[in-house]
Amino acid sequence: MQIKFENWGPIDYQQAWDKQEAVFQEKVNLKFQNRQHPEVETPSISHHLFFCEHPHVYTLGKSGDKANLLLNEIELKEIGAKFYPINRGGDITYHGPGQLVGYPIFDLEQVFTDIHKYLRFLEEAVIQMLNRYGIIAGRYEGYTGVWIEPDLPSARKICAMGVRCSRWITMHGFALNIHPDLNYFKHIIPCGIDDKDVTSMERELGYKPNFEEVSLVLKEEIARQFEAIYL
Repeated sequence: MQIKFENWGPIDYQQAWDKQEAVFQEKVNLKFQNRQHPEVETPSISHHLFFCEHPHVYTLGKSGDKANLLLNEIELKEIGAKFYPINRGGDITYHGPGQLVGYPIFDLEQVFTDIHKYLRFLEEAVIQMLNRYGIIAGRYEGYTGVWIEPDLPSARKICAMGVRCSRWITMHGFALNIHPDLNYFKHIIPCGIDDKDVTSMERELGYKPNFEEVSLVLKEEIARQFEAIYL
């Protein structure tokens, strides 16, 4: 598996969403054309992975409840945040500076046609990356994402996930809390879970890890999980 990797750096959420959609729709359309005209030889669909960091923004998945956003429009402006209902799965989450957001656009028909397995692979990449920093993480039964002490009352989420998949092409992805301002999570019921905390690598480690270094390590772990190389 070969992945075309791009680091977009700090980027407005809408701009990143538009760029994702353009790549995603290109892949979906190509797959549709391939099935309509199998006699025409066309290039295989490429895989992409985009890393970025967003200004303060809250996004609500198509199965989410807007009541989990605890601010009105005026209050959003006061804290310098935007809000977008979007077309991924899952409920509400926050993106902001100090958080690594990853958008894999993979053709799962070239890997495995199992969206749950795909999410488990992404989770495992994050778990293994955190382990390299001495942070023991795992999964919280019944919920997507990566958690610290998932089997204890102190369970807290460190990485949220939400994806969209059409014709086995994926988009959206994960948000890893490296060193964001966790106070922004107080303005929502994260992922619709009102009795669990949100944490970050900075909080767990007691120091602020290097953002670029963490990004590189996670990039390596994603490649390892999917047995991929980067172009």
